[in-house]
Amino acid sequence: MVSLADIRGAEERIRDHVLATPLVYSPTFSAMIGARVFLKLENLQKAGSFKVRGAMNTILSQNASIGSKGVIAASAGNHAQGVAVAAQLAGIAATIVMPESVSISKEEATRGYGAEVILRGSSLDETLSYARERAAEGYTFIHPYDDPAVIAGQGTIALEIFEKLPDPDLIVVPVGGGGLISGIATVAKALRPSVRVVGVQTAACPSAVAARREGAPVRVEAAHSIADGILVNTLGSLPFAIMERYVDDVVTVSEDQIAMAMVLLLERKKVLAEGAGAVPLAALLNSGLEIPQDGTVVLVISGGNVDSPLLGRIIRKGMLKKGRIVGISVVVDDTPGTLARLLEVIAGNRGNILHIHHERFERDLPVQVIRVELEIETRSHAHIEEILNALRDHGYAAEVQ
Repeated sequence: MVSLADIRGAEERIRDHVLATPLVYSPTFSAMIGARVFLKLENLQKAGSFKVRGAMNTILSQNASIGSKGVIAASAGNHAQGVAVAAQLAGIAATIVMPESVSISKEEATRGYGAEVILRGSSLDETLSYARERAAEGYTFIHPYDDPAVIAGQGTIALEIFEKLPDPDLIVVPVGGGGLISGIATVAKALRPSVRVVGVQTAACPSAVAARREGAPVRVEAAHSIADGILVNTLGSLPFAIMERYVDDVVTVSEDQIAMAMVLLLERKKVLAEGAGAVPLAALLNSGLEIPQDGTVVLVISGGNVDSPLLGRIIRKGMLKKGRIVGISVVVDDTPGTLARLLEVIAGNRGNILHIHHERFERDLPVQVIRVELEIETRSHAHIEEILNALRDHGYAAEVQ
């Protein structure tokens, strides 16, 4: 197991190498749920996530016995970058095995931190297996979550939380392999036994939920998820034992809920969180968590490493769901002035046109008409209805795409 003393030792060890990340209050989210909500911003940590803490503690605590070739790890993202940065800070070599499907940005970021990158395997399980095999060649293997030194490093987050906020009532933490929540829960229950610690997983890969139901870690199949940082098929054995002792509950959230949480964090708090980092907010707003009224809630925003193209798609989807943009299709006469009159109706109802496309050659369109497809920036679903009603009042058969 991992003790509070182990985590305090990790804090001393890594203090000069990692950032003490901000703990910020959110008036908006507090008003939404009726409790004081704070965000622990590990997205601002070195390498963009909490992972550097566990990697740094592992390397520094084993410095005398590090293999002749340095360290080796397997990861599709944050653990890779965390180990690369920690090794660079410690002045040792790092080799990172990544799945062949890893995103270009994450691969290049890992190389940019000085690590040698090997692409091997179609899944994280295959990548881990290969990294373990290579470790026998003179490397020290750093597991992403099932290791006491890694867990102790991640637990330093909770020490920082309690230093600034000694009486939280609820701490909500993302769960993948379980290393992060294990470290945080160990500290939380030691310093404030009454605090509730709740884990959050994507419904696409509920490995911790399944483990708690079955009484042991079990493998689950993972679907695609924007929270790829917590897509871990099997909960770690050591994290499972710690979670059984200290974690009060584990809940799941949907892909749409995660996307909306990412958009809310960006819009309301100017916080860029990856999918895994946004699941605590998604759970707070959607999962039926028992929220202490007028109490204090801490959301651990575990990372901010999100690919730019994915971020663009998520923002667009979130805006569509919130009624902030809408696609409308209208068939109009192909005569001078028709388009101007159509746009005048939309502008008169304060719709902001983002894109416009004319289609004259659809198979079923009469030759004297055209289809106009519009993307409009709006304020809400009610605003969309106002625009649609105005168009219909002017004789346009408008349809939402």
